Amino acid sequence: MAFETILMHAFAVQIIYPFLLIFTLVFAILQKSKILGDEKKQIDALVAFSIALITVAFSWATNIITSLMPFLAVSVVILLVFMILYGFVGSTSEKEFSLPKRVQVGIVIIAGIALIIAVLVATGQWDKVHNALFINGNPTNLFSNVLLIAIIAGALIIVVMPFKSSGGKKKDE
Repeated sequence: MAFETILMHAFAVQIIYPFLLIFTLVFAILQKSKILGDEKKQIDALVAFSIALITVAFSWATNIITSLMPFLAVSVVILLVFMILYGFVGSTSEKEFSLPKRVQVGIVIIAGIALIIAVLVATGQWDKVHNALFINGNPTNLFSNVLLIAIIAGALIIVVMPFKSSGGKKKDE
């Protein structure tokens, strides 16, 4: 028999945790970007506090946030394990951890796709998307969707991959 603790109470899960998460993220973004000016911690805190309160006031927003948190936690653990393993095996520099550019791009693309799918699942829209793509019973539907995804992936690869300029060096270097 499981006992409910204060940390598992609905008030904490639906209001306090999303509030703290939104407040912390917005405050960190405002501090890092310095949108409201240098050394304006009080103003940044008030803006973050207001945004967090407004977000918590809407139950559908907190439901999405609480639905995405398990995905975020698992993703962070997977990323941490990957970085630890890469640090043991693949890192050539002893001072800093750095991934090759192509690996960084690959991780960002995979994380972006996973995030889009997680948001669709959390908002309840994944069934509609999945049915529209694959379950309509039309065999050409799957082929056309795979072709469209391949075209989009090809366009992303062309845009993301550096190309050689007239000087013979890569554009990013």
